Amino acid sequence: MIIYGNRFCSSIVPALYDTRSVLLSLFILSDPQPLHNQPDPIQINTPDSRKPRNSFPALHRYDNSPSHPEMSQTANQFELSGPPEDVISSLTFSPNNPSRLLVSSWDKNVYLYDTNAGLNGSKLTAFPHAASVLDCCFGETDGNVFSAGLDWQVQQLDSETGKGNTLATHEGAVKSMCYNTETKSLLSGSWDQSIKQIDPRSPESTSSHAQPHKIFSLSTISHILVVAMSSRSVYLYDLRNMSSPWQRRESSLKFMTRTVRCMPNAQGYASSSIEGRVAVEFFDPSDGSQKRKYAFKCHRSTEGGVDVIYPVNALAFHPIYGTFASGGGDGVVSLWDGMAKRRLKQYQRYPASIAGLSFSNNGKYLAIGTSSGFEDGSDDGACPPESVKIIVRELQEGEGKGKGQ
Repeated sequence: MIIYGNRFCSSIVPALYDTRSVLLSLFILSDPQPLHNQPDPIQINTPDSRKPRNSFPALHRYDNSPSHPEMSQTANQFELSGPPEDVISSLTFSPNNPSRLLVSSWDKNVYLYDTNAGLNGSKLTAFPHAASVLDCCFGETDGNVFSAGLDWQVQQLDSETGKGNTLATHEGAVKSMCYNTETKSLLSGSWDQSIKQIDPRSPESTSSHAQPHKIFSLSTISHILVVAMSSRSVYLYDLRNMSSPWQRRESSLKFMTRTVRCMPNAQGYASSSIEGRVAVEFFDPSDGSQKRKYAFKCHRSTEGGVDVIYPVNALAFHPIYGTFASGGGDGVVSLWDGMAKRRLKQYQRYPASIAGLSFSNNGKYLAIGTSSGFEDGSDDGACPPESVKIIVRELQEGEGKGKGQ
């Protein structure tokens, strides 16, 4: 069995890439279990249980047939014009405006789009950076935009001028960031094994909090911050008192964490790994609540008689229904009902690895970022520009609703 990671080599010995390679690694599993492509139920792993694509067609229109790997512009989805020129590192809708989309990229830019302008949306602003950008987020308003990346800096971006103002500086690349509306603070997590809590109104009051490992992903809801790190460590913080973690946990996933996202009802979070699994966990530390957590397999296929496992690169919760979407290196986006433990929907395969997902604040749109994940074993470190796309899907009435909703 082969596990593909974003920018992985498909042989046993990983190829050497540019700086992007530090994000990734290659693993071979000794206990292969193929995915059975059935919509429900989810294949569950409780806490106690222990084709490569060679090219991406340069298409700007998709055929929406599930049997076809490319999709044309249809009534319910379209491709944004003016996508980034290199791999998409993150994308997020504004928490206040369902047509404002922020996208960061390895091409050293952050882009702000109006998804409702014209037939294919419009690029409003590009914010240039000194190095590749690894994450971005909105603050209180559409005008509050933040970014961070390989230049070690956390920046506040001015949508009028396109320029940035440095709020804080880490001692290593900043991998993840998020904004907490309850405390009005910006959180940044770095490979320097630290988290910074920043008040954008007074950056001089920034506090720094050392962590035991490199930070891979942050997510926040209410007054809670979830920190996913290397070595399978997960810390939960109460942002009202960052002096020590509220809870210290070990991830339910046995391989490297790719991303973590909090439930909109503030009851728990979902996390994903490079080994084609997603875990659903709950904040309540009581034994009864912890017995509810589980993990399941996804984004897997059998190709040429070989069981292939893809990384789950992106997760996004629906803000109204509380269901969530997952996106993998297989180019597939699936919708899940985490409470009922069922898959609701699986969309047709997109022409490249899923790099990012985000629901609009009204739950009517799902933004999907695709970029080459190098599942073909390419070792030149370049991303085919035709693989970089931003697709906005309009959800139909009831699409994404969970069981009994």
